Amino acid sequence: MPTRVVRWFRALTAPYRRSIQLKLILTMIVLSVLPVIAVTALAAEKSRASMETEVVETNMSNMKWTGIYVSDQLDRLNHLIYSIQISPDLSDYLNEREPGNLSSQFNAQRKMLNTLANVYYSAGSHVIGIQLYLKQPQTLFTFNGMQNDITTVNGIPPQYAEMWKANKDYSIRTSHAAPERFTLTRSIRRFEDQKQTGAISLDVLWSQFDQTLGLLGRGDQHQVFITGSDGKVMYPSQVHQSPPAEVLTALRDVRPGPGMIKTAGNYVFYNDLDVVGLRLVKIVPTSSINHSAFSTMLYGIIIGGISILVSICIAVFIAWRTARPIVHLARSVQELDMIKGPAGEPSIRPDEIGLLERSLHGMAGRIREHIQTEYSMNLQKKTAELKALQAQIHPHFLQNTLQMIGSMVFSQKPEDTYEVIRSLSEMFRYVVREPQDMASLRAEIDHVGHYMRIQQRRFPQRLVFQVETDEQALDVRLPKLSLQPLLENAFQHGLDRKAGAWRVGIRVEIMKEDLCITVCDNGSGMAPDRLEEVRARLEHASEEPIWAQGSHIGLSNVASRIRMNFGVNYGVTIDSEPGIGTRVTIRIPFTSAGEGNG
Repeated sequence: MPTRVVRWFRALTAPYRRSIQLKLILTMIVLSVLPVIAVTALAAEKSRASMETEVVETNMSNMKWTGIYVSDQLDRLNHLIYSIQISPDLSDYLNEREPGNLSSQFNAQRKMLNTLANVYYSAGSHVIGIQLYLKQPQTLFTFNGMQNDITTVNGIPPQYAEMWKANKDYSIRTSHAAPERFTLTRSIRRFEDQKQTGAISLDVLWSQFDQTLGLLGRGDQHQVFITGSDGKVMYPSQVHQSPPAEVLTALRDVRPGPGMIKTAGNYVFYNDLDVVGLRLVKIVPTSSINHSAFSTMLYGIIIGGISILVSICIAVFIAWRTARPIVHLARSVQELDMIKGPAGEPSIRPDEIGLLERSLHGMAGRIREHIQTEYSMNLQKKTAELKALQAQIHPHFLQNTLQMIGSMVFSQKPEDTYEVIRSLSEMFRYVVREPQDMASLRAEIDHVGHYMRIQQRRFPQRLVFQVETDEQALDVRLPKLSLQPLLENAFQHGLDRKAGAWRVGIRVEIMKEDLCITVCDNGSGMAPDRLEEVRARLEHASEEPIWAQGSHIGLSNVASRIRMNFGVNYGVTIDSEPGIGTRVTIRIPFTSAGEGNG
């Protein structure tokens, strides 16, 4: 995958790497557009930030005042409870000391019910029930629109027992059975010893807070909640309005009082309502603030877009006018011919680019004169030397071959003698028939095959010759007579002094984009100092005259011709170990397959 990405990136940026005009246009566009984009983005962000600040400040103020109003409503409910607690009728009922006097007890109970009725009817329509529980004498007073009675209970009712067990004097509870209301309960304590002697409860509809909560601007996106001390939502109880879990988690760690926290997608405003932990919460989605600011941002974006288009047009025009003379100069350089001369007249511009173009034409003329006097002469000389070298066959090999043919006429079958003569004939034909400098690897291997066939006739019991090649590589072209000198060196410097069997091999390997042709033998090898000397000569082969090996083509000649045709990154390398053998490798580009280089 990374390679594919790099390839796509290079393909996209290739036109810009080749053209200074495109680079200048791109640079001008970037320099002109980036400030406009930055200013537009900053203006849009400033507009959004201003809208955000306005929303935050407005909601913080609304939360503060709404919290005050809701707390006032809760205080009014508390005052109703206090009015019952300080009622003389409650004191008379608790101080009743004549349990046997039924008339007195009935009157006290009646007065207590009347007190509860007065509180109930004065509280308004949102209070739908009042309950009074007294430990002694285990009495529960209940008054609402459907019921007004007195009940004797065994033990403390569960709702009061749970509150007193937690050592609380004040609680607000809701139930799943009636989520539209809540129960406000406060304990009654004896003044002398502060012991809990009972409790008063008010059943209140949550709807009494709707008008007050409406000050917070509840809508489809905004959500307003009242939560208890445990963080659970008490009102409203609809499932589709439940706040996100991360909001409730964040609210558990906030400090008391009004404030604001920001989660991943919401602004959460909160305010504590009273000492028991009721909390007013409003959730404003971030998207709603962005939507509110979008209309303002839209005008800035439109203006910014128009400015960007104008900037691009101006940048392209300026870059094109600025780069046009540079492009003209580049085309003039491209049209210059160092051999035939310039294609047109130099520029007459008075600026630096015109001066550069005229200087370039003058320099081209001087280079042309130098090529004609130096390079062309050297090239012709090297070409003549190469032609002469390619026409040679080692005289000792020719002499030995002719002597062997003469002996075979008298001692061997005519077919064997003919085979040697035919191989020698094919070698001469290969040298003189194809005058071009380059030959295919297939032709080179066929040529050295004839050479080795003659050598095997000379040394039938000692010489083993093997060729390993790849069919894909046989059409690769290389300098003619590149392999025969390597085999001649193997016989002359390695095998002549080797006792026992002789082994010579040719291996052709494709290694990525290169082709390696290795000629190895099991001759006597080279000493380390001699190996270093040969390697040094091969390293500087291209710097020496081609005709440097006397009467035959040598290893340096092969290396020099490889570099002349394919460049300094290719050539000949040699490895050798005394007593083990020598390995000579020719490395050429595999991409030269099928090309007619020469």
